[in-house]
Amino acid sequence: MPSYLWLLCVLGTVICWGAYGPVIHEGQVLLKSAWKAFLLVGVAYVVVAVLVPIGIIKAQGEALQFASVKGMTWATIAGVLGAVGALFVIGALKNGGKPVYVMPLVFGLAPVVNVAASWMLHPPAKAAHPMFFVGFLVLSAGAGLVLYFKPA
Repeated sequence: MPSYLWLLCVLGTVICWGAYGPVIHEGQVLLKSAWKAFLLVGVAYVVVAVLVPIGIIKAQGEALQFASVKGMTWATIAGVLGAVGALFVIGALKNGGKPVYVMPLVFGLAPVVNVAASWMLHPPAKAAHPMFFVGFLVLSAGAGLVLYFKPA
């Protein structure tokens, strides 16, 4: 795998997740139902997150056997977190939140939760640089500014 491929994958994620809020909101509006829109997100997950990996696994000649119950548990928890997170985004958009401020809040504050969860699962070998924590303050201030100055 080329050394820059991970950056292309990051870019793909940024584009997809960055567009998610406005696109699902448009679906909710046109369908006149947040829950029907979320159901179709689930259908898309079945295709993209179930059928595609099965095809890749089979194409690589691997068996559909799982070596670790603990790994299966953690991966399933991750899937639940992703789906529940999408459910909360749907709820925020359904109940008056607009993509222009819901998504920056989600993507601005999620890194704080990510660091906390990462540190619980894999504690760092040494203390973080103080500027790391300044970054958290900047993130929090940014979230506050998004809420305070959100478009009418």
